[in-house]
This record gives sequence, structure tokens and C-alpha cells, in this order.
Amino acid sequence: ALAAQGKEVGLLDIDICGPSIPKMLGLEGQEVHQSNAGWSPVYVEDNLAVMSIGFMLPNPDEAVIWRGPRKNGLIKQFLKDVHWGALDYLVVDAPPGTSDEHITIAQCLKADAAADGAVIVTTPQEVSIIDVRKEINFCKKVGLQVLGVVENMSGLMQQLPEVTFHLAGPPGTSGTPGTPGSGAASSSEDVTSRVQEVLLRELGLTDLSQLMVCTEVFHPSGGGAERMCRDMGVPLLGKVPLDPSLGRAAEAGRSVFELGAGQAA
Repeated sequence: ALAAQGKEVGLLDIDICGPSIPKMLGLEGQEVHQSNAGWSPVYVEDNLAVMSIGFMLPNPDEAVIWRGPRKNGLIKQFLKDVHWGALDYLVVDAPPGTSDEHITIAQCLKADAAADGAVIVTTPQEVSIIDVRKEINFCKKVGLQVLGVVENMSGLMQQLPEVTFHLAGPPGTSGTPGTPGSGAASSSEDVTSRVQEVLLRELGLTDLSQLMVCTEVFHPSGGGAERMCRDMGVPLLGKVPLDPSLGRAAEAGRSVFELGAGQAA
């Protein structure tokens, strides 16, 4: 989104053990090259440069089994030896937690540049919130401003034509619908077409893609990100629902903004 605004953007993936950025941006198989100026990042666009250990692995399935000092050394190299050029923004994608990667990047940015701050991502349920509270406290302890929190997987939104309807069996039966599109056997009756006909008729619609199905997936038993942000005095930037189009776009290595919501394929 920043690059689409004409900004010069660098994206640094410091998830050393599980680099996913190359896959999500359609850059699998790309390699990092070295020049007199240093390592050259991989470019998605002329103004969007990317660096990840994923570009350095001879086999994408190779496990990176490194202890802290080696991780720290590579992150420092990414910051100092990569020829990023003049950037308006350097976005750092970090793994969950408060371990070596986070300590190293916080120390390096604090020493060499004025970091604007951190955007922290959580999901609504308490099993995630209890860890994110620690991450917010980590940022406060190392002097990194928390720009805000995003609640990811905040419910599910899906276009109605992508949903199937099944008539459940009597209470106590084990009949479970198969996964849509999987071809899995199911002992329950598929009534999708009948439900769609009723909805079209009763709502006077010509296209069911006008309807979205919304439901809660992870129960925010403790109030979710909204309650946490209020308690800890940090901004809630927004809530992002589970949207199958986002998943399909990431799998295809393309931007959901280019494909359009619900059109990623």
C-alpha cells in the first residue's frame, strides 16, 4: 500500500526460522546478489525492495537451526550490508514473541536510526492476547513506541456463493459435512441450492455475491484487542476479518488490492 502511494519502501523479513515473505509476494526462487555496494535486495516493483533469508536457502524446505548469536549476526547484516538505497519506509516483519530477533532489531534501529515504532498484530482470543500484552511491555521497556494494535482474524467474512449448507442429522449422529470443494464424503444432506433459491426469492436479489456471511471464529472472552488496548493505553488501529480472498492472494503471491476483494484466485 505504501509503495502504491509512490513511496520508496524496503521490506525486511527477520523471521529467520519461518520466512514467508517470498511466498506471499510471489518471489520464490529469487536470489540475492552481491555488488560493490553490498547485497542487492529483491525488487517486487521499482520502489519496493525485499530482503529475507528465504532468498538464501538452497532448498525452500531447508530448516534453519540457528542459535541466537547467528540470528543476530544475520539481522545486523541485513541492516548494514544490504544496499537499500534511499527509503521513505523500512518495514520490518518479525515473528511472534520477544526473543533474539526482536531484541536485535530494536537495539540496531535505536542505535542507527530513529524507528517510528511498532505495529503489533493479535487475534481476538485470550491465548493470543496474553502473549501480545508481553510484546507491548517489551516495546515499552526498549523504548520503541507502539503505534497501535491490529486485531487479525476478527471474525470471518465470506461471500455467500462460497458457502455450502448442510442439513444436520438427528442429535447424537456423527454426520459431518465434507470440506467444500474437497470431494470428501459426507453423511449429511447438502441443501445449498435450496437455501440459495430461497434467499434469492425472499430478498429479491439477482446475485448472491451481494451477500456476505459473517461469523465469530475466535471468541474474545476477555474483550479482545479492544479491551487490551484500553487497559494498556495503546491505540487500536482496526480489526481485520478472516477473508478467503486474502488467503488466496497470499498463496498466489499477489496483492489482494490488485485482484479485488473476493476476486483473488
